[in-house]
Amino acid sequence: MLTALSIRDIVLIEKLDLSLDGGLTILTGETGAGKSILLDSLGLALGARGDSSLVRSGQAKGSVTAAFSLPAGHFAFKLLEEQGVEAEGEIVIRRIQNADGPSRATINEQPVSLNLLRQISILLIELHGQHADRALIDVAAHRRLLDAFGGLEEQVEKLGLLWQAMTTARDELDQHKALMARAEAERDYLEHAAAELAELGPEPDEEQHLAEKRQLMMQSEQYVSALDDAENALAGDSSGEARLHAALRKLERRKEGAGGRLDHVCAALDRVILEFAEAQRAMDEARKTFAFDPRDLEKSEERLFALRAAARKFKCTVDQLAGVREKFETDLQVLSDGGAKLVVLEKAYAEAKAIYEKAADALSAARRKTAKALDKAVAAELPALKLERARFETDVQVDAARPNSFGIDRVEFVVAANPGTPLQPLMKVASGGELARFMLALKVILAAKGSAPVLIFDEIDTGVGGAVADAIGNRLRRLAEGLQVIAVTHSPQVAARAAQHLLISKMEDVKGKRMVTRVQPLSSQSRREEIARMLSGASVTDAARAQADELLAGRG
Repeated sequence: MLTALSIRDIVLIEKLDLSLDGGLTILTGETGAGKSILLDSLGLALGARGDSSLVRSGQAKGSVTAAFSLPAGHFAFKLLEEQGVEAEGEIVIRRIQNADGPSRATINEQPVSLNLLRQISILLIELHGQHADRALIDVAAHRRLLDAFGGLEEQVEKLGLLWQAMTTARDELDQHKALMARAEAERDYLEHAAAELAELGPEPDEEQHLAEKRQLMMQSEQYVSALDDAENALAGDSSGEARLHAALRKLERRKEGAGGRLDHVCAALDRVILEFAEAQRAMDEARKTFAFDPRDLEKSEERLFALRAAARKFKCTVDQLAGVREKFETDLQVLSDGGAKLVVLEKAYAEAKAIYEKAADALSAARRKTAKALDKAVAAELPALKLERARFETDVQVDAARPNSFGIDRVEFVVAANPGTPLQPLMKVASGGELARFMLALKVILAAKGSAPVLIFDEIDTGVGGAVADAIGNRLRRLAEGLQVIAVTHSPQVAARAAQHLLISKMEDVKGKRMVTRVQPLSSQSRREEIARMLSGASVTDAARAQADELLAGRG
């Protein structure tokens, strides 16, 4: 629900902070008091087109902040999470309009685009009234409302999965057909290229391996020379190993009488001799690794140059050559497998298409059945709303040639305003007040199904009174049992049904220099006076007060 609305410096509103309750909230006031300004301000917060003229004269900017409290798991939270906007439990929308033109928007203090703001707003509020009725203008919404009424959402969701499976199968088939056509057109090139790469036989990481090997062979003489220098250093002018052996033998002949004092020395010399021999063996083995035939260097260079030439020819890197070869061979396999894969893909697509079409036909039949029930329910609501001569019908047109993820139906609400006239789209035959009353009838029937949590009705009682206004008030109250409903009205019968009554008025500011709009929550006594004013006009009479008491007493 919409829990709070704060407005700063928008048209005639200098500063306004409203706390809103659940149930039915009614806004009343004299003509020109600023009710439209309040709705325009809310519209700005919900993503309506910004305009610098909305900023109060003399101010640099104006702002509107709307706070919504929503149940956990509401789709608005999921949408915000997908867009990287943190939100939990509450959504606070702020729109700032600058006097020099541009505006900006935030959700929970995080900047957002107007596109995202509008997507979120559709999930939060529906506005129905004289000049705005998105749910009835958008024909796509008619299908959603019909599905909600019939409890068909799960069936629609399953159909969407079948549509996805069918389109995936179709795409795979189309891609394979295109591949076959391309492969056939390029058969000679593919055969020649595949044979050339097969003969070349490129291996993964071969370029790096050859480059390293080539570099090693080119520097082998330097490494061998370094090993020779190391060996000479160990040997010296005569055999260093022989001298070590001689020294060890001399000590070993005398260690028996030394009482163990020479044991450690002999062990150390023995280790040195072993390490000496190990060092010589290591140098010999290392020298062997640098023993390259000059022809090996030539072959490595030729191989490297051949690989790089092939990479230039096929416009790829050397490391990609193996993958290019595999692709050519795969394309040729498409031609050589006798169309076996094509048969498999055609069968898979045909099966997926048949499953989708069966489910789409079943959903279409369910929609047509649901449409009759909806038409009957709406027809029962119309007489009390002064639409007794109107005829409402849910037109379900089956177009199997243009299927989509929602099925094969185009759903549109059509009406005939008078007996004998043909059924036409609502927008062509219904006035603003009639539109809102048609929507009210639909909403009462649908209750909380397929609806945003907040409904706003702007002067839907225009041109009616008495019993019709009373019927509108009763239906708004019924709607408010499951949703938050806010209604702007001139009807005392509607106002008497409110759980919260807000009075909009226009007065001079404290300095007496300009007019400002104020919004005041009314107490029980104040409500009585306001409803009496609505009944009698400028001069409130005792008779009007008595009638107001009767209306308020009958609101339960």
